[in-house]
Amino acid sequence: MAADQPTTHRTRVVLADAAARRDAADRAASDLAEQTPIGEALVKGLVRAQLALALRLSLVVAAGLGTLPLLFVAAPGVATFRVFGVHLPWLLLGLLSFPFLVGVGAAYVRWAERNEQDFAAVIRRPEQ
Repeated sequence: MAADQPTTHRTRVVLADAAARRDAADRAASDLAEQTPIGEALVKGLVRAQLALALRLSLVVAAGLGTLPLLFVAAPGVATFRVFGVHLPWLLLGLLSFPFLVGVGAAYVRWAERNEQDFAAVIRRPEQ
């Protein structure tokens, strides 16, 4: 062998060694892709968190907008009150309810995205 030729060094690769080197993110991603019981549990947890968020915010909307007609029936004086020549019920239910709904919708989007980011963090987190 000539001194100017580089020597090649062989490396033995064993499938078990490669599988042992896979990190937790690969395992979690494969659990999701292969629909294993672990992956199914992770997805069910995300769906459950999103459903709980949707139900809580729907209760906020129902309480916020649903109690206004009850208030106007219980206290007729409030229903006849005028603001800038407009009856208060028209103002609250017809005009101010829309910014309230947009705010609740924006909060839902923000918190739903946070749930999804937490889910992605669980998938990427190495096992401990």
